[in-house]
Amino acid sequence: QVQLVESGGGLVQAGGSLRLSCAASGRTFSRYDMGWFRQAPGKERQFVAEISGGGGNTYYADSVKGRFTISRDNAKTTVYLDMNSLIPEDTAVYSCAATTRPNWPNRMGWEYAYWGQGTQVTVSS
Repeated sequence: QVQLVESGGGLVQAGGSLRLSCAASGRTFSRYDMGWFRQAPGKERQFVAEISGGGGNTYYADSVKGRFTISRDNAKTTVYLDMNSLIPEDTAVYSCAATTRPNWPNRMGWEYAYWGQGTQVTVSS
C-alpha cells in the first residue's frame, strides 16, 4: 500500500508556471507507475500524465503535451509535475495516483489503486 500527498498548488497568472509534488510513503515506490489527473468544477476527471516506475517512459494528454513535464525521484519517493505556459483552462484540482497494472498507458482513473487528496491550481486570465 502507498499513501500519497500532493503539494505545490496555488494561484498563478496565465503564462506562468507551477511545480506540483506528490510525496509517497513506502519503500516500494519504484514498483508503481504514477499518474497525474485533474478535475475542474462540473467536469469529469481528466488524465494529465503518467510516468513508469523507473522513470524511463512518460505519456501525456494532448492538452498538456509540450507544456507539462512529469518526472520522479525514486530516492525521494516523489513524483513531480512541472507546468509551464499555464492557461485558465488548466484550472482544476490536481491529484496524483499510483498503479501496479502492467498496462501502458493507464489513462483511466479506475486503473489506479491509490490516490492523493489533491491540490488546487487556479490560473487567472
